[in-house]
Amino acid sequence: MADGQPAIPGASIIAEYIEETRPPSEAEDRLLPPIPAQRVEVRRLAHWFNDKFHAEVSGALVTERVFKRHMTKEQGGGPPDTEAMRAARHNIRYHLSYIGWLVRTRDWLAGDRLSLADLAAAAHVSAADYLGDVPWKEDEAAKNWYARVKSRPAFRALLADTLAGIPPAKSYADLDF
Repeated sequence: MADGQPAIPGASIIAEYIEETRPPSEAEDRLLPPIPAQRVEVRRLAHWFNDKFHAEVSGALVTERVFKRHMTKEQGGGPPDTEAMRAARHNIRYHLSYIGWLVRTRDWLAGDRLSLADLAAAAHVSAADYLGDVPWKEDEAAKNWYARVKSRPAFRALLADTLAGIPPAKSYADLDF
């Protein structure tokens, strides 16, 4: 946070703040489209992934497989809840199918260009992908969309990050998985 600037809570609010305060070099650099109806669709999908996908898939997987290892029993730590993980692995299939449907009807999740919706979705999918919990064989269109996102130069650096004691799935950093 820069001096004199407000605290900015939440991924979507941060992204919108950047959109509003940083002039892009070109119109294509924007994460939100210029037309209000298109911005609504981007926001709807970003909300879908930041809230619904997180609640049903990525939050549960990361909590059970990563966070609980570092939490005390009083904080809710301990062995992973296999029922929560099973539910998340079941739920991801529905979300993967939705991603596939969206990109079969559009170039990107919310329309013709990469947007905040794609980045929100890719962030959550990436967490599950790191853990090896994405059934990529179930939807080729969703897999191809994710390959396009993770092939972008800005996303590649994220694929190099690893968690101590938890190696990524073999396909995680593979751009041609």
